[in-house]
Amino acid sequence: MAAPPPTDPSTITESTLSAALTERLEATHVQVTDMSGGCGQSFTSLIVSPQFRGLNSLKRHRAVNAALKAEIAAIHAWSAKCLTPEEWEKQGGGAEKKSEPPKDGTVDGKVEGTTQ
Repeated sequence: MAAPPPTDPSTITESTLSAALTERLEATHVQVTDMSGGCGQSFTSLIVSPQFRGLNSLKRHRAVNAALKAEIAAIHAWSAKCLTPEEWEKQGGGAEKKSEPPKDGTVDGKVEGTTQ
């Protein structure tokens, strides 16, 4: 019996999204959190990838959305915080404190991806 297609919402989990991001974006660090209470329909993430170097926030998010096109089409909500390894290190990534993905789509009180 063949495995269900990746667009089957029942096969999309924190671990499958994390593995896909690690492979497709050559991510060095990925945190994916299921915000839907376990039904797998709303996820937030923190993605650290050298592929983000030289890209602004919009281009980084487009790269993530392209990498997860089939998966994102099958879920209700997706948000991502995208950092280069240097930005991650500067924020203390991998050190004692762990950066959690934004639970409300904001970074430092501002909606990520805006200049307001």
